[in-house]
Amino acid sequence: MSATQAVARPASRPMSGWRLVFDLFKLRIGIAIGATALMGLAIAPGTVSFWSAAAVVLGVTLASAAAGAFNQYVERDLDRAMRRTRHRAFVTGRLVAGPLWPVVIAAVACSGVALAWIGSNALAALYTALGAFTYGVVYTVWLKRRTAWNIVIGGLAGSFAVLAGAAAVAPATPDPVTLAFAVVLFLWTPPHFWSLAIAYRDDYATARVPMLPVVAGDAAAARAVFSGAALLVAATLVPGFLGLSWFYVALAIAGGTLLLIRAAQLALEPSRKRALASFHASLIQLSFLIVAAIADPIFRA
Repeated sequence: MSATQAVARPASRPMSGWRLVFDLFKLRIGIAIGATALMGLAIAPGTVSFWSAAAVVLGVTLASAAAGAFNQYVERDLDRAMRRTRHRAFVTGRLVAGPLWPVVIAAVACSGVALAWIGSNALAALYTALGAFTYGVVYTVWLKRRTAWNIVIGGLAGSFAVLAGAAAVAPATPDPVTLAFAVVLFLWTPPHFWSLAIAYRDDYATARVPMLPVVAGDAAAARAVFSGAALLVAATLVPGFLGLSWFYVALAIAGGTLLLIRAAQLALEPSRKRALASFHASLIQLSFLIVAAIADPIFRA
């Protein structure tokens, strides 16, 4: 999501072709989503070949990247109105938003889904497609301009990445641990993005995007961040009761504690500085969870 691109570059700064592609397809986010698919691979019961695992992770990353590019294509009018995003290629004219772009973006998305299908199975491909569809269409097209619940429902995109990874190992009904992690990814998105939205509330207000701080105010949004963070941290402990190792629990507690501290500070002082600190804490917490889940089989062996 655009959440990781919190600091805008000056529009006049030259950009290499590789950097242009990296930013257009939001590959920071795509790689993070691919890592959550790897999380699903690690925690699902069973084994899978290296090539199948690589195909699913790459497929999820490509599909997520396509959804990110589609987001920029559709939202170029909003991006133009926001200081944080007015450097993007469709706004500055480095890329012309012609009719060929949806075809290119669809081709990238289909390549990702096809890779997950060929390299793994149809269920992994379905979850890969649903993740991209949720972010690209449900969040970007249907919800973002209409409701403050936009990012809550949009959080399902991360859940589908976990399910895609797990389906590559166990193509059946998700087991309780996999479902627990899908819930964790769903709950992670609101406090993460609402923190950013508080920091850039004026941007969203100017663009008339009904993010929670615009609709309810910074103080109410900050309280929602803390409540969401508390619910999230509680959810991250559930896998520990379902058999994951002490190593996972230790990292979940460490990352969760940091997030709760930053979210509490934001609730007490709903400022831009505190909002950005909470936003970055959520990224650290997710990184801890990904590392903990991927390394967990070693500590359970």
